[in-house]
Amino acid sequence: MAAKQKRKLEDLSVEEFLLSGFDSAGESDSEEFQKQNGLQKKNKKKDLKSAAFTTDDGKKGKATEHKEQLSRLKNKDPEFYKFLQANDQTLLNFDDTDTSEDEDEKKYHRLPSSLEEVGSGDDDDDDDDDMGQKASMKSKKAVETVKVTDKMIEDWKAAMKKEPTPRLFREVTQAFKAAVATTKGEGGAQCRYKVADSSVFNALVLFCIKDIYVALQRMLNLKPDKDQKKLVLPSSSQKWQKNQIDVKMYLSGVVQLLSCLTESTVISAVLRHANQLAPYYLCLPKQCRHLVKQLMKQWSTGEETSRVLAFLALNKICRHKQETYLNPILKQMYISYVQNCKFTSPNVLPMINFMQRTLTEMYSLDTQATYQHGFIYIRQLAIHLRNAMTMKKKETYQSVYNWQYIHCLYLWCRVLSSLHPSDVLQPLIYPLCQVIIGTMKLVPTSRYYPLRMHCCRALTLLSSSTNTFVPVLPFLLEILQQVDFNKKPARMSKKPINFAVILKLSKVNLMEKAYKDGLIDQLYDLILEYFHTQASSIGFPELSLPTVIQLKTFLKECKVANYCKPVRQLLEKVQENSSYITGRRQKATFGVADATAVAAWEKQIKEEGTPLSRYYSQWKKLREKEIQLEISGKDRMEDLELPEIKRRKIQEKKVEDKKEFKDLFESDSESDGDDGKLKIKGKKGHLGSDDDDDEDLEDLSDMSDDEGMECEDSGDEDGDEKASKAPQPLSSSALIKLAEGDEDLVEDLELSDED
Repeated sequence: MAAKQKRKLEDLSVEEFLLSGFDSAGESDSEEFQKQNGLQKKNKKKDLKSAAFTTDDGKKGKATEHKEQLSRLKNKDPEFYKFLQANDQTLLNFDDTDTSEDEDEKKYHRLPSSLEEVGSGDDDDDDDDDMGQKASMKSKKAVETVKVTDKMIEDWKAAMKKEPTPRLFREVTQAFKAAVATTKGEGGAQCRYKVADSSVFNALVLFCIKDIYVALQRMLNLKPDKDQKKLVLPSSSQKWQKNQIDVKMYLSGVVQLLSCLTESTVISAVLRHANQLAPYYLCLPKQCRHLVKQLMKQWSTGEETSRVLAFLALNKICRHKQETYLNPILKQMYISYVQNCKFTSPNVLPMINFMQRTLTEMYSLDTQATYQHGFIYIRQLAIHLRNAMTMKKKETYQSVYNWQYIHCLYLWCRVLSSLHPSDVLQPLIYPLCQVIIGTMKLVPTSRYYPLRMHCCRALTLLSSSTNTFVPVLPFLLEILQQVDFNKKPARMSKKPINFAVILKLSKVNLMEKAYKDGLIDQLYDLILEYFHTQASSIGFPELSLPTVIQLKTFLKECKVANYCKPVRQLLEKVQENSSYITGRRQKATFGVADATAVAAWEKQIKEEGTPLSRYYSQWKKLREKEIQLEISGKDRMEDLELPEIKRRKIQEKKVEDKKEFKDLFESDSESDGDDGKLKIKGKKGHLGSDDDDDEDLEDLSDMSDDEGMECEDSGDEDGDEKASKAPQPLSSSALIKLAEGDEDLVEDLELSDED
């Protein structure tokens, strides 16, 4: 019966229970109890406790009145009353001291601090127990926080070297977690240990970097592979599951520490440690993704050593789990490369070259994935070029003529060159060449000659490495035809133009003398480099014939000795190599159609060496030394404003000579101006068109004053008398006749308009 009454109470809502069971009439209908649906157990308990002391209209009632209601309940339903006595005494035993009406209005019942459910309260008891247990655990943690000291670290270190145990590793890991938490200002409040001193922090991190990896290997009984080709994963150990949580905590701490460091030396040390722990990261995908993110950041923005170490770690991860990490890592590396190529300077150029070479190394891991990436990105470059050719707007031109576009072209040339021969990547060579040639033809003006030279250098690399003929020479020889090297420059520049870090020349650059000087040097380098790649080819004489004709034409038209000298030297080397190949080719016994014999002949010629290849090797060494000087700070030295050095010795000597030969050349003291200078005319007029010519004229004037080569009459009669007594020097007319008769002297003093 009690159980039946309990079910009635659970099915009945609190409001209906009060209206039906505690009314003034005291009547209750048991059938209505069974028809109603009750609330949840927790809500019943709370509502019953609070509503037991309220009336129908929501106002608080008196204790005596409520006691009378309970007494009526005892008479009407004694079984239910017994049920309340057995399960909830708080509803029956309450304070009934509020007898007076005045006190009843002032004194109200106070709800108990904790409520108990009527009947079975197992769920709520469990919740309360969990909350209490968590609170006690928090207080326990707060009490048991231990401060890490140097002595503790030394003890851990000695124990690790002796016998690493899971418990010891857990302690070290928790201390390391507390130390890493301090880097973000958390202070390690939720950790068992606390690291407050910087010296303790450094000692703990240093201890972990040096000893943790060896301790983990010993604790998990992992032995390295003898061949070191196959990576031994820690998940293969029988003790991995037992220590997996602690290892995961430690690996997360290493990644967090790497993200907070700023000192390059410390970053390098942590990266070396992460490289050691790469097998452990491969067993935990989430931690490995976080590590890859930090490695990508260091590879693209870190210092030189950090970049190398980050690349080694990325390469190790991709080599041992290509199917999982290679494609996303290649995509992220390419995007980082493009972002870092937005600007180019002498300081940034080595970093860009490093990223090109390392990214090429990553693409070499899987040619199938490389083809997919190369096809997508080369097609994207072609789409930009097509839009620029069709729309012909400034914005579309700028989408092609920028450093990011050029560096991407050069990257794919390097990738295809490095991975040759490859049947998978062979189809990408032709479209890449077409994109580069279209880029050069987009705006073929003199202002974009530097960009054209970058494209020619990329095509030369691609042609030489893939044994593919690419017509590079016409784009270089076209510059010799379009630029008038005989035209006198309108401006003089302080320092040469660095074509390696520019794509576009300004209008002022086109007027400078350094523009043509640099243009000749770049053409010399590029033509020589291209001919070097074809030096052992059996068709070299036919290949070099158009270039030989063009260079001879240039030498006939150009009148500037400084420009003719390198071109003449280049022509001689090309003709010498052509004669050598022709002579060797005449001794051949096979036909042109025999491709196998031709390839063997070319291989033999390349091994023996040609005149052009031997000259190129010597020239390359000198060129690399010049580049190293430029990188080491030659440009910075040129930017400094050095004080002007005056020629004191010459001036002093001039004054001494005047004093010594005062009586002999007294008229020189009155003719120190322009009238006393020796004026020499060349084929095209007077000298002194630029700064170099002015210096030459100053030297000539000093020579005339010192040696008495020219003396003009001052108009003084006393001077004439003194001059008549002294030995007469050569007159100006006689000196000029003497100079005209000496052809060598005139050729040495004569300067062209370009100089």
